[in-house]
Amino acid sequence: MRRRPYSRSNREIVERSVFSGRIPMAALVQTRAVAEYLSFHCAAAALGISQSSVSARVKALEEELGILLFERNTRGVRLTDAGHQFVSEIDAAFEILDRAIKTAGMHARGEQGTLRVGVYALVSGGPLDVLLERFRRSYADVTLDIAETSAREAQVQVRDGHLDVAFMPYANEVSDLHSRLLWRDRLMVALPETHPLAKMQHVEWSQLADENFLVRRGGAGPQVHDLILDRSAGRRPVPNIIRFDVGRDTLLSMIAAGYGISVFVEENATTIARNVAFVPISDEPESAPFSAVWSPKNSKPALRKLFTLAADILRIPQST
Repeated sequence: MRRRPYSRSNREIVERSVFSGRIPMAALVQTRAVAEYLSFHCAAAALGISQSSVSARVKALEEELGILLFERNTRGVRLTDAGHQFVSEIDAAFEILDRAIKTAGMHARGEQGTLRVGVYALVSGGPLDVLLERFRRSYADVTLDIAETSAREAQVQVRDGHLDVAFMPYANEVSDLHSRLLWRDRLMVALPETHPLAKMQHVEWSQLADENFLVRRGGAGPQVHDLILDRSAGRRPVPNIIRFDVGRDTLLSMIAAGYGISVFVEENATTIARNVAFVPISDEPESAPFSAVWSPKNSKPALRKLFTLAADILRIPQST
């Protein structure tokens, strides 16, 4: 048999032979073992098969490739230059295969990949912040892709598959999406510290009727807008609600500067907001609910991991 050196063209021959099934995986495993022990006998013992089987497999591989991988003599065997290169690339291929298997397993268990999360806002130390931070620490190989969006926008993005889950203020019952109540928080009014009501232990909605309410266009702004209108239904005067395309911190700064007041949940009261006072609304019928919304078509294991963790942290049911 005419031997040829191991080259790029030989590598292509190997790839075609392996993928076509002409070279069995066992032949590659046994060749690696012979290269490791430099002995057919020791390789066979390590693999738990007969020496004749190993010898026959390696010889058949050499015939298939047209390459001499080992030089045999009475003292044992040694790799040829072509054999060294071939075995080195087998090792690299097996490392890639091993990594692919491990990565696939991690994806299947929800321990790797990307989870796209929509949020209304993130308040440091709040329930959602705690949940996402705990998830990030528990599953370091899962990338959290977080986007701030309004509830209406989030529902569209979840439905279109652009978000895996969206966390929203208030209960969100959507016919074609799954939703779950996660936690509740009481409502408070944010006032400038110089406001006459800022020193009160609590206020009532009727005391806020003449105020200018500031709400955001994004985040939880649309829900806050609807809440203010709902609580003022049938009352006079109708509250003046002004919308701004700003973030939460800017809105708090505007309140501190005396532009108006707004409504937040209690978790925001832990925010360092200079010259802003948070006062509970005593006649609010119940604390504000917060929920998660996701598509019934989404079966990502990482999403199930997130809900399991939420059940532990927030003490909610685990069913999905």
